[in-house]
Amino acid sequence: MAAELTGTYLTLDDGRSAVRFTRTYDHPVERVWQFATDPDESAHWFPSRLDIELRDGGTVRFSGDPRQANATGTVLAFDEPRHLSFTWGGDELHFDLEALDGKRTRFTLTQVLAEENTAARNGAGWEVCLLALDALARGEGHGGPHSEDAANWREFYDAYLGAGIPSGAPVPSLDA
Repeated sequence: MAAELTGTYLTLDDGRSAVRFTRTYDHPVERVWQFATDPDESAHWFPSRLDIELRDGGTVRFSGDPRQANATGTVLAFDEPRHLSFTWGGDELHFDLEALDGKRTRFTLTQVLAEENTAARNGAGWEVCLLALDALARGEGHGGPHSEDAANWREFYDAYLGAGIPSGAPVPSLDA
């Protein structure tokens, strides 16, 4: 049985490729903002620990991902608690938060891809990461996207391939 995909592959108005995911959380926007921007919170779901200087032009430090070297990025746009975008390698990440009522928030993560052929690989990765965020938002213990608790990335990857999402980029765990 194929994994249920929640991501969408799209071409932005400027011609760049992206993958997008939307979740609704039963938390006010300020709490979901913490999930996305606080280093101790994001460590539970993001592939790397995120240390973000929350200002336009601020530095983003990525560390602790067992599959990637530590790196830095730059905050492209910052509008607390509604929007944060930053560079991550050659890609851009956009977090958009919308208060639906006083108690719920729509969270949209968009990864603008430097290379179209990373869509299936990265989409599968975000599925795993966002399942960890979903567990965190429900108050359930979860070891993060690299833990034994993590969903099976390969099932999502195969489902994205089956859906015809662009692929072909190296996969560190498969191409080593």
